[in-house]
Amino acid sequence: MLATIAPRTHRRLVDIVDATDPALGGGKAVGLAKLKRIGLSVLAAVLSLLMVGDALAGPPTDQLRSAVDQVLSVLSDAELKKEAKTLERRRAIRAVANQIFDFTEISRRSLALHWQARTAAEREEFTRLFGDLLEHSYISKIENYSGEKIQYVGETADGVRAVVRTLIVTKQGTAISVDYRMSPQGDRWRAYDVTLEGISLVANYRAQFNTIIQRSGYQDLVAKLRVKYDERPGPRETSSRDAIGGPAASAPALLPRQVR
Repeated sequence: MLATIAPRTHRRLVDIVDATDPALGGGKAVGLAKLKRIGLSVLAAVLSLLMVGDALAGPPTDQLRSAVDQVLSVLSDAELKKEAKTLERRRAIRAVANQIFDFTEISRRSLALHWQARTAAEREEFTRLFGDLLEHSYISKIENYSGEKIQYVGETADGVRAVVRTLIVTKQGTAISVDYRMSPQGDRWRAYDVTLEGISLVANYRAQFNTIIQRSGYQDLVAKLRVKYDERPGPRETSSRDAIGGPAASAPALLPRQVR
């Protein structure tokens, strides 16, 4: 997807060109020459914005854009859309999603202080169960993709952390902000949190998990995640997460779900 100017900014620029400006035209419509001058100024501003956006974009944005484009390519493949190809399609989505998200770090941050008390085996089990929940949530939502535009509108990075800001623009013109908080792992940047319209995925689950643990203990939380895992409908992926992309994790419409 090409990075574009946010819709509201675009409309504002059009309004400047089309408006009647009393300061320039004495309350009358702006003359053709003045309109051309304004139009050229607006064009220069647009081009400078695009060049700044490209300059700010680095590996986090480039890698995220590439991975999201791969997912959309899978979803647009006519052969993979067939019911008989469901498992193959979802396996392909999982493989790409695992390039984007760090399931272990998402799990660690979601458990917060409760992570420290877990053994290595418990951490591995929790990451597997919670990662499966996130993957299924992501896949079930991304499969409903119907041509919404994805805009990459900014990136901030300090070497060890980065935030890639995106907008999902619906066919009705509604813009939904989705920010990816990422950190480097080898030659890749992976997301350790996703913020949707200002709501953090990690913070949402952290509150849920803490409530359950405080009320009935860590083992009860794991039991609930096992139930979610066993109840998940549809074809099951039998390969381990390591076999399809490493211990990482999931993407754009990744929404929090209640764990009860």
